[in-house]
Amino acid sequence: MKPRLYMETTIPSYLVAAPSRDLVVAAHQLVTREWWENERQNFDIHVSQFVLDEAGAGDPNLAKQRIEIISRLPKLELNEDAKLLASALINAKVIPAKAVIDAAHVAIAAVHGMNFLMTWNCAHIANAIMSQSIQDVCNSNGFSCPIICTPEELMGG
Repeated sequence: MKPRLYMETTIPSYLVAAPSRDLVVAAHQLVTREWWENERQNFDIHVSQFVLDEAGAGDPNLAKQRIEIISRLPKLELNEDAKLLASALINAKVIPAKAVIDAAHVAIAAVHGMNFLMTWNCAHIANAIMSQSIQDVCNSNGFSCPIICTPEELMGG
């Protein structure tokens, strides 16, 4: 059985964006494309309505490309448990209130038993300083926190 992966919106965004002039972002885009081409088949990839909504925003041409990438992926629901866990992450000040959608991404992935949450959002999700606190809130609410990582960390050997 393949590991279950929740793909946050930054991944399809990096897949379709024009190469950045920022060297770090350009490297992230390249790694994301390499992961998509060479590794995605090794995972059971899921998204949520939040990913679809975020991917559909912005430039209409890029939004169309992002939606094409993710439209056939299974969609995880924002159920009552996920709402409660997202609120717990916000209330514990683990994820700031202004980043409620980021809390929802984590909560949906945890509640639905994902093995991984893949993102380039290093401000509120893939952040080593916040990682233990995110895990603690998930655990104290009865859920295992997925491994939160970037595509680079999920590249094959």
